[in-house]
Amino acid sequence: MIISKTPLRVSFAGGGSDFKDYYKKKYGAVLSVAVDKYIYVTVNKKFDDLIRLSYSHTEIVDDVEKIEHNLIREAMKLTGVTKGVDISYMSDMLPAREGTGLGASSALAVGILNALHAFRGERVPTSKLAEEAAMIEIEILGHPMGKQDHYPAAFGNLNFIKFNSDETVSVEPIICKSETKSELNNNLILFYSGINSSSSAILPEQKEKIEANCQFLDKAVQLAEELKKSFCNNDLKNFGSVLHQGWELKQKYASNISNHLINTCYQKALSAGAEGGKILGSGGGGFLLLYCKPENQNKVRHALSNLKETSFKFESEGSKIVYVD
Repeated sequence: MIISKTPLRVSFAGGGSDFKDYYKKKYGAVLSVAVDKYIYVTVNKKFDDLIRLSYSHTEIVDDVEKIEHNLIREAMKLTGVTKGVDISYMSDMLPAREGTGLGASSALAVGILNALHAFRGERVPTSKLAEEAAMIEIEILGHPMGKQDHYPAAFGNLNFIKFNSDETVSVEPIICKSETKSELNNNLILFYSGINSSSSAILPEQKEKIEANCQFLDKAVQLAEELKKSFCNNDLKNFGSVLHQGWELKQKYASNISNHLINTCYQKALSAGAEGGKILGSGGGGFLLLYCKPENQNKVRHALSNLKETSFKFESEGSKIVYVD
């Protein structure tokens, strides 16, 4: 039996610049952090040659091509584990599906690949896990998405991630004082909007409009670079403002990224003392991230008392194998 543990992520700036349609002409960049919410994948050898999958549904098939769960099916084919296994997964957060904004599907892809490679007795480089996961979601399954989410899941930590026009990706850990990271973590609060949106309803339009939105994406990359410099200077005074600017830019990428409920909650948070924030992921729902000094956080909690708050800590480690038998 093999069990992998893979973190979800919170993104701060640069989202959208990780689409190939954008970075192939210049480069894209995001700044994000892995958090202590995980997806666990178990792979166990079966006595017979059947394949059994257990998630929100149960599948028992005799051929890998008959698997309905597309991420598991393609990960099995890619790694060559095609029979005689029992695979299951679970998450600390909402079920690993579209709509949370925490990069759950990409973390699941990374975690499955990590567990399947380990099941075969293979230890693969971290970068390969991220590359293979991105290839499955973007190239094989044709999902209209970028590849920023696969790298925090694989690498962990707080990183500046650059997407180069030649398809290479550089993952640069942010170097700053531990006190700066702690201050940032303490100044961030996370609320679930109650809306489980579908990225498939937003990302195709966003992808289609990349050319028209190039100036906004250029600015998003600049914001990611600005945050990187702020960390290097151990200075967070502009962090809330950068989140706010990024959220305003993001709403220009496609329709339905925001809605009346999200706008109302965000304005309530700002009025209560938050300095900035954003909806994580593609938008339309999921989690609302806010930057707010501790002395104002209870006011924000009161203003958003209709939303469920979720506490989190930064995670320094990426996907790893936590059990081998």
